[in-house]
Amino acid sequence: MSLESLGWGPDLGHAFSLLLSQSSLSLVPGRVVRQERGLLTVQTSERAWLARPSGRLLHQAPGAEALPTIGDWVALLRPSGEGEALLHALLPRRSVLMRREAGSEREGQLLAANLDVVFLVAGLDGNYNPRRIERALTVAWNSGAEPVVVLSKADLHEDVAGRIREVQALSPGVSVLALSAQQGTGLEALRERLPAGKTGVLLGSSGVGKSTLVNRLLEEARLATQPVRPDDDMGRHTTTHRELFVLPHGGLLIDGPGMRELGLWGEEEGLEQTFADLLALAADCRFSDCTHRHEPGCAVRAAVDTGALARERLKSFEKLQREQAYHARQVSTAGQREHKRIERNRTVQGWQVSRAKRRGD
Repeated sequence: MSLESLGWGPDLGHAFSLLLSQSSLSLVPGRVVRQERGLLTVQTSERAWLARPSGRLLHQAPGAEALPTIGDWVALLRPSGEGEALLHALLPRRSVLMRREAGSEREGQLLAANLDVVFLVAGLDGNYNPRRIERALTVAWNSGAEPVVVLSKADLHEDVAGRIREVQALSPGVSVLALSAQQGTGLEALRERLPAGKTGVLLGSSGVGKSTLVNRLLEEARLATQPVRPDDDMGRHTTTHRELFVLPHGGLLIDGPGMRELGLWGEEEGLEQTFADLLALAADCRFSDCTHRHEPGCAVRAAVDTGALARERLKSFEKLQREQAYHARQVSTAGQREHKRIERNRTVQGWQVSRAKRRGD
């Protein structure tokens, strides 16, 4: 398999050449195409290798976000036999999709890297939830890739055009596609947004039809699928790993487990882009620090009163804004504690070295 078919380009070639000039190891470039727990599969131009990060890469990584994930380009040292290869470095990422680790206030979880587009999949059945789409859009905008909303199971809804208009209203400027993987309709529009050499990822909860969609795009039943629970339309976890697929037309698509939780991670940019319409209204508020609750001359509340802005959308913005602010405080506090711990250890180490020298004297 050629590296170009996996998305390799001149910028990556330049970065790898610079890395080789600074290393004495016989490294080769490759892309992480499968991730299952701590086990990675890296595809090079010659073959696929099971691989793990080197001790040095683990030691130098400032956090989990600096370790390899699905979609990453890496510098790999091949084993002498059939053992595991070692990943010695990450090549520069152009985008990275992260969420807050489930059950954690301070830790982030890598979902995929080097993406061109994030397909936010929502099923047009009992799974459909506009507030969940707004949350997913915020996470996707923070990745640096382009978000596209995909409304799956279009064959199960009577007013698909109405749903499209509804989603377009809460995602200004974002493409909204409706398709049915079961019937094979609407797939061409998705392929057009993922041309040869470009990488996309499917993001959505269990049961929205991601695996069925991948099978349709691959034109073969590669992934196992299960029906949703009939009582609540919730999905069962079928996919347990993340994998990058090369589609017949040359596009690259990453699929992974469904997400029950999608905690915000990153700066406020994603929130600002998701709610650009609301923030444009806020620019006309009488007070620059308007909270949109009780101040006179609030343009946002006036838009809610006239129906120009949905009250639920304002509530969603306020909820996500509070979550973003709380997360930022937690990360800042954790960072300050870690800095103090490092400085304290350095002080103790310096004192120990000084005492050892005095004793030696």
